Amino acid sequence: MGQTLEVKTPISEKQIRDLKAGDTIFVTGTVVTARDQAHKRMVEYIQAGEKIPVDLNGLAVYHCGPVVKRLGDKWTVIVAGPTTSMRMEQYEDVIVKRFNVRLVIGKGGMGPRTQETMREIGAAYGAFTGGAAVLAAKLIKEVKQVEWLDLGMPEALWVLGVENFGPLIISIDAHGRNLFEEVRSSAQSKISKIVS
Repeated sequence: MGQTLEVKTPISEKQIRDLKAGDTIFVTGTVVTARDQAHKRMVEYIQAGEKIPVDLNGLAVYHCGPVVKRLGDKWTVIVAGPTTSMRMEQYEDVIVKRFNVRLVIGKGGMGPRTQETMREIGAAYGAFTGGAAVLAAKLIKEVKQVEWLDLGMPEALWVLGVENFGPLIISIDAHGRNLFEEVRSSAQSKISKIVS
């Protein structure tokens, strides 16, 4: 079992490199939600040489399609559970590298391209418990900004102010360790022994 730490945004490369797979963190500061369509659009903006409307430098990108309600001139997050991260694998390495994202939050882990980019630039993946959407919403203190609402509520970029957001288990660290792959490999080995 690793250490438990509070991490504040913007997160430095050193802070990320000090984390190890198995550590538990709680994030305070700014987290930006982004799912498939937002990732796709960010890559299109990069290819077109355009600037995205949110500065992700040192921040956490959360794979989440929140349900948000407008009350007067303010937005309130009702639920904000993690979505399956592997869907973003085709884009994530580019986004992490280009925008200096230090932490990716989601469920289920990421693939080898993202893992290698995280090792290279100093980023990590924090797994949030699936099914804890109401808990996640309670840890969101404010909606600071919303962009690309034309993509639909779950696909928009929601810029959120969070306090002690977590627990997040560091499942892919900046040293090339991936707990999801380790569990998968261990399970395969055990299955091979059973069926042989």
